[in-house]
Amino acid sequence: MHQTHHAGLPAPPDLLSGVPDAVCRLDSDWRFTWVNAALARLLRRPPERLVGRPVRECFPDVLGSELQRHVHAVLADGEPRVFEYLYGPADRWFEVRATADALGGVVVFLRDVDSRHRAQAAQARALQRTAAVLDALPSPTVLLDEAGRIRTANRVWAGNADRVRASGWEPAEVGDDYLARIAQGLRPEDVDRIAAGLRQLRAQPDDGLPRTFAHDYSHRLGDEATWWRLQAARVDDTGHVVITHTDLTERARGEELLAWQANHDDLTGLPNRARLLQLIGEALEDQSSRTALLFLDLDGFKTVNDSLGHAVGDELLRQVGTRLATQVRPGDAVGRLGSDQFVVLARSCDTPEAASLAFRLQRSFGRPFVAGGLSVPVSASIGVAVAQPGLRHAHQLLSDADAAGYEAKAAGRDRVHLFSPGLRDAARWRMDVATRLRDGALDQFVVHYQPVVRLDTGAVEGVEALLRWQHPERGLLAPDAFLSVAEETGHLIPITRWLLHETTRQAAEWAQEGLSLRMAVNISARHFSAETLVRDVRTALRESGLAPEQLMLELTETTVAEDPTRAEDQLAILRGFGVRVAIDDFGTGWSSLAQLMALPIGTLKIDRSLISAAERLAAGGTGAVLGAIVGLAHSLGIRSVAEGVETAEHLRMVREAGCDLAQGYLLARPMASGEVPRWTDRVRAGGGDSCALALSGQLR
Repeated sequence: MHQTHHAGLPAPPDLLSGVPDAVCRLDSDWRFTWVNAALARLLRRPPERLVGRPVRECFPDVLGSELQRHVHAVLADGEPRVFEYLYGPADRWFEVRATADALGGVVVFLRDVDSRHRAQAAQARALQRTAAVLDALPSPTVLLDEAGRIRTANRVWAGNADRVRASGWEPAEVGDDYLARIAQGLRPEDVDRIAAGLRQLRAQPDDGLPRTFAHDYSHRLGDEATWWRLQAARVDDTGHVVITHTDLTERARGEELLAWQANHDDLTGLPNRARLLQLIGEALEDQSSRTALLFLDLDGFKTVNDSLGHAVGDELLRQVGTRLATQVRPGDAVGRLGSDQFVVLARSCDTPEAASLAFRLQRSFGRPFVAGGLSVPVSASIGVAVAQPGLRHAHQLLSDADAAGYEAKAAGRDRVHLFSPGLRDAARWRMDVATRLRDGALDQFVVHYQPVVRLDTGAVEGVEALLRWQHPERGLLAPDAFLSVAEETGHLIPITRWLLHETTRQAAEWAQEGLSLRMAVNISARHFSAETLVRDVRTALRESGLAPEQLMLELTETTVAEDPTRAEDQLAILRGFGVRVAIDDFGTGWSSLAQLMALPIGTLKIDRSLISAAERLAAGGTGAVLGAIVGLAHSLGIRSVAEGVETAEHLRMVREAGCDLAQGYLLARPMASGEVPRWTDRVRAGGGDSCALALSGQLR
C-alpha cells in the first residue's frame, strides 16, 4: 500500500494491499492520500505517481461524471453511497462504494461487476424483447421467473386489472406470486392442478424438446362465469415459464347451448326424449321410492294443425307444455317426446298418487287454450305406468306408459288408462306389425268381398272390399288388428293405394267375364289430409279400365268430421267424374245427418249397432226408428244400405223401414275373389232373389 506521509494521517490496513477491488482514499481537496495495487493497475499508473496528486490529473475522466457527483455528496453530507459506474478508458462497469472518514476524507471501493452488469443488461433487453412479443399476443400472458413470480405481463393482462378488481379480486402484477394471485376465485382442485403442472414443467429435463402444460378452468368475473384455457411453456433451463390464458367463454357458451339444444325440445323448451330417458334412468336408480310415468297424447291435434295452421299448432303445443308444468308436483319433470306427445315423470309416486295426478292433468285440459286469437278445445289421452321394484330400464317404463296411452286413445280418447302387464303383448304386436309393414307386408294382403243385394228384388248389385292380412304366423287377420298401426306409422295411404288398384282391377276383370258388380272401397281421413285421393283414384281407374260409376268410396262419419271442408272439396271432384260416395257405419259417429247431407254422397250405410238398437226399440213399441232415418235419406235422394243383417227378423225390419240395399251374414259372408262368381251363379240358378234364397237356407 502506498501512502503520503502527513502528520496525523492514519495508515491504511495492510490487508487492503491484497484485495482484488480497487481502493483509495481522497482528502477534502480530492487528492489521493493512499491507493492499493488494484487501483494503480486500473489507472495504469504506478502508485507513486498517484499518491498526493489531485484526481483531475490522474483520473481526468472522473470530471463531470456520476462518480464525481456521488463522492462530492459523500463529502458534503457524510452519508455513504453505493452505485454502478462505467469507467470509459477500460469500458467496464464497477460497483462503487464511497464512505466518509473521521478526518474529512472519503474511502472509495471499486468492484469490477462488468460481467454481471452486462449479463443483467442482456437479460433486460431480452425481457424487453419478450415483453414486446407478449404484447403482440391477443390473450392475457405472463412470464414467470424460476420462483414463480411474474417478471412481465402483456397489455391484455394489465388491461384486465379493472375487471378483476370489480370482481373483488386483487389483480396479479409484476413481482407478485402468480399462483397466489390466480388462486382467487378458482376452485381448489384447479389451483392444485395448475401448481402440479408447473412443477412438472420445471422438473422435466432440458433435452431440446418443447415442454408444455395445459388446463381448462372456469372463473367467475363480476356477474358472469368465464372459461379459460391455461397453456404454459418452459422458456429455457432457467425455470422461466410463459403462460397464456385464452378466453373460451364464447365457445363454452356455444357448447353449452348446443348441449342444451341436444337435450331439449326446440319448440317448448322442455326436455326431449333423450333427456327424459336420462331423467327416468336416474329416478329408477333410487330403489327406495317408486317412479311413475304419465304418457299424454293430445286428441285431435292433427285436425287443429291442418285446419288452423302450424303457427297456431305450435303455439298450442307451447301452451300445453306450460300448463302441464304448472300442474305437476315440485320435483316432477315434464318433457315432450315429439309431435303431440308429452311425458310427465313423477318421482316418489305410487299407483294411487299417479292416477290422481293423471286425472288432475286431464281436468286441466277442461279449460280451452287460446292460440292465434282463437279458443281451441283440446283433450288428452293419458297412459300411466308405475315402475315395479327391480325395474331399472328407462326404455321399459316409457314403453309401458306408451302402451297404456295407446289403450287410453283406443278407448275413445280423453281417457286415463293404467298399465297392466298384458299391454306389453299388445305393444309387442304393434311393433311387429310396424316392422312387417316397413319390410313389405303388402305381398301378404288379400281382399275378401261381401255381396250387397237389393231388398226389393234380391238381385246382387255389388260387393264391399274387405282388407285382410294373411299373416305367416297368426293366419288371416281382420283390419282391426293392423290398420291403426298402419295409420300411426304412415303406411295406411300406401295400403289404401294398393287396395284401390287391386279392387278396381278385380271389378274390371269380373266385368269382362260378364259379372258387373259395383266395387265399394273404404277410405280413411288420412287420404284427405295427404290430398292424393283424387289422383290415386284416377290412376287406379285408368290402369284398370273400370268405369268410374262402378266404384264407390265409403267413408265413416268420423272420417268426414275430422276435416269436412277438405273432404267436401275432394269428394266433389270425384263425384264430378262419376265415382260414387257412401257414408259408412252411420250411427256410430257424432255428426248430424244434416251435416252429412251437405256432402256429395249418394248412399248411406246404416251400421249394425243402429239396427240392433232399432230392433230393441221396436220390441218396446217405441216406433220405427229406421224408417225415419231412411225416409229422410230418401227425401234427399240418397239410397240406404242396411249393414249387419244376420237374422230373418233383421231382414224383415229393414225391408219394412224401406231400406234399398242390405249386406250381412244372413245373405253372404265375406269371401275370396274366386268364390264371388260361384256365389252369384248360385243366386242366378236359384231364381235371382238372394233374399228369398237366404231365408230358405239355400245359400248356406
